[in-house]
Amino acid sequence: MNTEITNRIKQVQQLLKQNGTAAVIIPQTDPHQSEYIASHWQVRRFLSGFTGSAGSLLILQDAAYLWTDSRYFIQAAQQLEGTPIALMKEGLPETPSISGFLTQTLAKGDKVGVDGWIFSVNECEALTAELAKAGIEVTTGFDFIDEIWNDRPDLPADKIFIHENVYAGEDAAQKMERVMAKVKADGADAIFISALDDIAWTLNIRSRDVNCNPVATAFLYLSDGKKILFTNPAKVDDTVAQYLGSRGVTTAPYDTVDTFLSAAGDSRVLIDPAKTAVRVKELLKNYKIGVSPVAMMKTIKNDVQIQGIRSAMHKDGAALTGAFREIEERVAAGVSTTELDVADILTKHRSRQALYFDESFETIAGYGPHGAIVHYSATEESSVAIGTDSLLLIDSGAQYLDGTTDITRTITLGEPTAEQKRHFTLVMKGHIALGTQMFPEGTRGDQLDALARQFLWNEGMSYLHGTGHGVGHFLNVHEGPQSIRLNHVNVALQPGMLTSNEPGLYIEGLHGIRCENLTLVVPAVSNSFGNFYKFETMTLFPFDLRLFDTSIMTAAEIDWVNNYHANVRQQLLPLLTDEADRRWLIDKTEKL
Repeated sequence: MNTEITNRIKQVQQLLKQNGTAAVIIPQTDPHQSEYIASHWQVRRFLSGFTGSAGSLLILQDAAYLWTDSRYFIQAAQQLEGTPIALMKEGLPETPSISGFLTQTLAKGDKVGVDGWIFSVNECEALTAELAKAGIEVTTGFDFIDEIWNDRPDLPADKIFIHENVYAGEDAAQKMERVMAKVKADGADAIFISALDDIAWTLNIRSRDVNCNPVATAFLYLSDGKKILFTNPAKVDDTVAQYLGSRGVTTAPYDTVDTFLSAAGDSRVLIDPAKTAVRVKELLKNYKIGVSPVAMMKTIKNDVQIQGIRSAMHKDGAALTGAFREIEERVAAGVSTTELDVADILTKHRSRQALYFDESFETIAGYGPHGAIVHYSATEESSVAIGTDSLLLIDSGAQYLDGTTDITRTITLGEPTAEQKRHFTLVMKGHIALGTQMFPEGTRGDQLDALARQFLWNEGMSYLHGTGHGVGHFLNVHEGPQSIRLNHVNVALQPGMLTSNEPGLYIEGLHGIRCENLTLVVPAVSNSFGNFYKFETMTLFPFDLRLFDTSIMTAAEIDWVNNYHANVRQQLLPLLTDEADRRWLIDKTEKL
């Protein structure tokens, strides 16, 4: 039994009883509705021991449950073993939603507590409406964690630095003007921005507050008369203060934001209900619910950013050439190489590149059955040595000052089986089908998603994660609002959007396969039928030629692989000074 987690759950349950509260919901987020969060807000991880980036913990007075999606089913089952927490597999037909479960479990008059600073307006209103049907009340002031977490980490204090215009391509003053023009057009006087990547983009600032995501913990208020960045004063040195001041931005302590919002007066403040804590809405006297204009501005990259992304892809491809060669040579020579070693090797080679800043997420290196855990994260306890009888899935990325990368390659270090080759090729057929599809203006990602799944579906197989996500520019590796997935996302794909293409296949206990490139939406043709767009593949690194089963590929698919590899060779060879790297790349980009 995991006594540490068990004791923590019992402490929360005791607090529930003392407060007359039937249940509490703890999501994996922060006051900025972030996907990846600083250690100060890792409350769900502290209470459950589950380390995945998605999932919510529900604690009742006599039970506890964790909801998470398919990426983490295997990982969660392992990490919850020995705790009193039951796993609820989100997205399966038999699994109720948290609100549905509560309406079936609690009684009329019961109260469910949440912390209003870490529940968005949308989430809280939906939960309140659903539970109200059963006579269950939601209270937003249940912030209990400091009573249990005695050594809770402090708020982030890493220094803010300026992301220069030479990389950003647009000054912060111009961005704020554009944002305010949209805000006024939407009938508001001001905007309150909580999303950390939106703030970083708007002000051209970065920091190291969140692992792998170069954002600064802050809130931003913009109006014609006031521009205020609420952040830890220790984060702002004289250079940054002068920079912000020259653009009309003042700073205030992070913990004064609630006082400011309460005194905001009659100014009508635009808040995005998906990205703003419900507590913000409760504090404001006058607000307008609307979609923040920043997300769409941010996701459409300008010409300077696009050129930077191309440069980042060149650097990344060169680094990966050396890294993958080293991994192959170590395994071939019988040198013990673990999953953790793979991550270290990738970082070593990338960190030698110009403008390197950090990883863009923690490397996923899963060998054999571990590859079937979609977001597997190796630990000292779980890390296994790489062998030659299964597949190695490596999903990794880097933050460069001029761009963010995210790439997945699945490779074999031995003689692949017919099944491994067939599974890999079915995934690649979907990758190629999506990457080569031209589509009319106004097309959404959910209208294209089946292109990547069709060959797996024809074999009675599938994968449960999305096929593509937006990617930031020296920002978060997961960026909206666009995505390519089965569920409806009402955002059209537009030129300038950087989006991943990453179908996969996961056979529990055997292997996992994912093939990922980043693609840029670009204009294709314009004619009497309208404007058509296409995907330009930006990532530059070969796929494993040994894993293709050409017997189930069309001539066009084989041509795509050959043309892609020819371009990879042409683009990367001039960057490689090590002759062994050059020979390796030439060998890996031969024609099928």
